[in-house]
Amino acid sequence: MQEFTKFPTKTGRRSLSRSISQSSTDSYSSAASYTDSSDDEVSPREKQQTNSKGSSNFCVKNIKQAEFGRREIEIAEQDMSALISLRKRAQGEKPLAGAKIVGCTHITAQTAVLIESLCALGAQCRWSACNIYSTQNEVAAALAEAGVAVFAWKGESEDDFWWCIDRCVNVDGWQPNMILDDGGDLTHWVYKKYPNVFKKIRGIVEESVTGVHRLYQLSKAGKLCVPAMNVNDSVTKQKFDNLYCCRESILDGLKRTTDVMFGGKQVIVCGYGEVGKGCCAALKALGAVVYITEIDPICALQACMDGFRVVKLNEVIRQVDVIITCTGNKNVVTREHLDRMKNSCIVCNMGHSNTEIDVASLRTPELTWERVRSQVDHVIWPDGKRVVLLAEGRLLNLSCSTVPTFVLSITATTQALALIELYNAPEGRYKQDVYLLPKKMDEYVASLHLPSFDAHLTELTDDQAKYLGLNKNGPFKPNYYR
Repeated sequence: MQEFTKFPTKTGRRSLSRSISQSSTDSYSSAASYTDSSDDEVSPREKQQTNSKGSSNFCVKNIKQAEFGRREIEIAEQDMSALISLRKRAQGEKPLAGAKIVGCTHITAQTAVLIESLCALGAQCRWSACNIYSTQNEVAAALAEAGVAVFAWKGESEDDFWWCIDRCVNVDGWQPNMILDDGGDLTHWVYKKYPNVFKKIRGIVEESVTGVHRLYQLSKAGKLCVPAMNVNDSVTKQKFDNLYCCRESILDGLKRTTDVMFGGKQVIVCGYGEVGKGCCAALKALGAVVYITEIDPICALQACMDGFRVVKLNEVIRQVDVIITCTGNKNVVTREHLDRMKNSCIVCNMGHSNTEIDVASLRTPELTWERVRSQVDHVIWPDGKRVVLLAEGRLLNLSCSTVPTFVLSITATTQALALIELYNAPEGRYKQDVYLLPKKMDEYVASLHLPSFDAHLTELTDDQAKYLGLNKNGPFKPNYYR
């Protein structure tokens, strides 16, 4: 980074960063140039596009990318065999016939497999993105070509973000009766703007810490008038997506954006939940010196037993090379922290929301922002110090890289089953509250994925089942197990 700052002119720096940016996107991966292209400055909202069937009920970056996006989806399907298996098993019954699902999730090849599975099971879907940087434009185009009403593109503005959500909900002659959310923004929008629609929703499925927290707040205030399923705290989400997915994708995101070498680097991870545990395991394996901040004494004790030092952020802020937030909270890294960081410190977020790092405080006249490559900004202080900010404080792995398809299959299958359960539940089974997915379903999702590893479960004998007080076919864990 010190060598980088020696370039004599802004032109020199810009040409270097442009060449780096080009090289980092010139491949047909999920982060390919289609997704990152910025040569077309016309907003998708101003374009008139139709798919091959003549429909214009969508808004994406470029419908002509559909063929490329279809190949991405087909590749994802190969590693999502459990979800495809569920689709094939239930396709004849159409358990979601009549369901009108409005969704707000990351729009990637993997979520496209989920969306098309829901459609195959009988649902009508309208979709927007829960993150302004994570949409794969070619995948959104493929969904639009297939007839899904999708409103999303990479690099949306805040106004675009809410416009897309509103286009999904506010439709003449079509009213949603199910919500699939990631972060709670869609639920919040429907609750605030369309209260009459919200009251007629049959169920909400939420998969993020942030969104679940919002649901529990509504429930506690007595304002949640529909049943909701907390998928985030289901075992098949918490112990797999949050842990194993982040263990691999944290390094992918950091390497693609900064080319940093981790051996010997001092890294502080804020939060030692499942996401934090995954990040720390990966960083430690590459030789980084890892510190942890925690508010929860149980998680803090786990960090200590795993060999990490638990500190307050202020104690090490001047010496760390990388700061990663994974708390789901707000103002974890404040302007005061940012002012005290060393030159070239990398700051990023692995939690869902963009509130963990106080990015707004950096948009002041005395600080200079310099875009050096896609999703990488140098924020420059008057004395020349630079802080490297990734994805403007938004979710690193889905904004700057990709995530493992297989682990997303686990989460997507869980979401599909939760929607089927809520939609088909007899009246009275679920009240106006937040529920965890029944453990029987958790175990079913896990069992669907075991054939991928050629894994063979041991079966209890009748005597053993009686001794443990269990049914031979499960569930093997109580509902409170997490």
